[in-house]
Amino acid sequence: MLKNHKKLPLSNIEGLKVSDTKTLGELMRAQRKALGLTQLDIAGVSNSGNRFIIELEAGKPTVQFQKTLDTLNLLGLEMVIREKTSGDL
Repeated sequence: MLKNHKKLPLSNIEGLKVSDTKTLGELMRAQRKALGLTQLDIAGVSNSGNRFIIELEAGKPTVQFQKTLDTLNLLGLEMVIREKTSGDL
């Protein structure tokens, strides 16, 4: 579905630690706005409903994970998993 989408430019958001759905939603909203896109734009391109995008940006903890990853991809973002540092335990 997303393999042939137009590559969107990255904003200046970089290296933010995400430990909850609210922070992830805020990051995604900031990136969408930096790209000059509306929630309807993202919903249309991602083949998801506008309600999903609204709930995702609001930090709803039960949104579908694959749709979340697809939306991150559309926004030019990626999720990186690493071990916690000793101070994070």
